[in-house]
Amino acid sequence: MTHPLLEKNAFERLEASLQQIKNAKELFILKDEHGCVMLTTDEEDGVPVWPDASLAALWATEDWSDCETMAISTQDFLTKWVPGMTQDDLMVMVCPVPGEEGEVITPAHFAEKI
Repeated sequence: MTHPLLEKNAFERLEASLQQIKNAKELFILKDEHGCVMLTTDEEDGVPVWPDASLAALWATEDWSDCETMAISTQDFLTKWVPGMTQDDLMVMVCPVPGEEGEVITPAHFAEKI
């Protein structure tokens, strides 16, 4: 199955993901026995988020093959995750797909959009 977001660039995925997360009132992360999966780019550390479980699962390969998807309500994300991520200087990495990182935005900007 091909997901329509796979054919979009990072900015288009950001826009579509934010809309889908806002409408569904939930988002997805990957987690393993150590907790939430983190990604590191050249400049930032962050938490990847996806608008649906199938997209998150595409990332659960190789080093992350033991990860599973976990849904988080936007309410929980806004009240618990955003303050913690801001304090820890972590970014939100929106909808990375195999072979392409997602757009990186601040937790505050992400919170405004959802």
